[in-house]
Amino acid sequence: MRIGVDIDNVLSKFNESLLDEFLIEDKNKRNSGIINNDLYITRGMLDWSKEETDEFYNNNIERIAINLDMVDNASYYIKKLKEDGNEIYIISGRDNGEYSDPYNMTINWLKKYDIPYNELILTDAYRHQEKADICKEIGIDVMIDDSINVCTKCSESNIECILFETPFNKNDNRFNRLKNWEEIYNYISNKKINVVLDTDTYNECDDQFALSYLIKSQDKFNIEAITVAPYSHKTRNISVPEGQDLSYNEILKICKWLNFDTTNKVFKGSMDYIQNGYNEDSDAVNKIIEVALKNNKTYILGIGAITNIALAIRKEPKIIDKIEVIWLGGNQLNYKDNLEYNFRQDIEAVKIVFNSKVRLTILPCKEVISKLRIDINTLKENIGNKSELCDYLIDRFYNDGYHGIQEVRTIWDISVIAYMKNKNWFKKEVISCPNIKNDSSYELTNDNHRINMIIDIDRDKIYENLFDNLGEL
Repeated sequence: MRIGVDIDNVLSKFNESLLDEFLIEDKNKRNSGIINNDLYITRGMLDWSKEETDEFYNNNIERIAINLDMVDNASYYIKKLKEDGNEIYIISGRDNGEYSDPYNMTINWLKKYDIPYNELILTDAYRHQEKADICKEIGIDVMIDDSINVCTKCSESNIECILFETPFNKNDNRFNRLKNWEEIYNYISNKKINVVLDTDTYNECDDQFALSYLIKSQDKFNIEAITVAPYSHKTRNISVPEGQDLSYNEILKICKWLNFDTTNKVFKGSMDYIQNGYNEDSDAVNKIIEVALKNNKTYILGIGAITNIALAIRKEPKIIDKIEVIWLGGNQLNYKDNLEYNFRQDIEAVKIVFNSKVRLTILPCKEVISKLRIDINTLKENIGNKSELCDYLIDRFYNDGYHGIQEVRTIWDISVIAYMKNKNWFKKEVISCPNIKNDSSYELTNDNHRINMIIDIDRDKIYENLFDNLGEL
């Protein structure tokens, strides 16, 4: 999950420190103390003129900010959230003209309290829409802020908000109001991620592993649907419609082994590829649209040709702002081509998704996900005889029905599930979305919309987690 975190009054005790400083100065002025608890510190709480308030605030705010105390247990629970596999984006309104060097001041403060994060972004606190726009661009799943205005703007962009409770936002009940970091951690840890798995399940053996991995991880995921991506093999005389039937039945078989209720969950998809002129509705396309429109955020996990996803985006562009696509496809950015199976089956569909500006994370095959190579003896040692399903997966690994008997393979598709479970196992770059050249290779760009490109993985951590999940009885 991608979590946005404000600083002042969320990580720092801003209001408390500001009030203490004003009360100390008040004793030097007229010592009248607080005259109205219902008003904010700088807006009438004290018996000060506007000129007195502005002068003291402007002359002292940087000193106060540098020395702010941390909110109780903030560092501890931020660390736990990050260790759990979440991404932490510190998004603060400190770039508002009040500080001489807000970025370095903030970095030093975060370092002082040992608060981990993936990225620090500063906005103007007086421009609430700016923070909301950044959250939308990054793809923030949950924003934690004390500002009602920021939460309102973020909510308008389908971003869930946690309103960190302060005395000055207590009268607003539109948002989930939490009063400390323990509550925030427990809420986020118990929150499931909405996902749709788009899979060509009977093709090779890796989809079966990925589907099983996903179903065994329902503590993390709310599985909205499993949709059948198209695949075909001319040399083996398997057409797309035949592949649809094979995959559909394979999904039902695995779900039955895992006692996963498939009622209104499994849907056949496209019967051909967009690059062949196909442009028809399917149950899969319509389900992707239905799920996307009803949720604030849904992750579409693509582990096959991206045809269904492209058709859903083309049919209902409104879903672009409500989904994020995580796709295993293509090769490393600078590789000579993208003639990898998922990519080359429907290059036109890839172009539609790339050009749509949907939030997108690419897991490239060659030289990145290819590191998930493993041998059958390791599988047997870790999941052999654990269940009928595990033994089936091992048998399928040994002979997937298409590529002959092999004792060593790459189980590609588990990477997408693992990425959603713990982003600490992956290294990514945020890049300008590349163009796709006629030879299928990428053309680098500088000014397109941003996408995430995975550039490395922690193979051992991924397999350790896969074995833990599949080996559970």
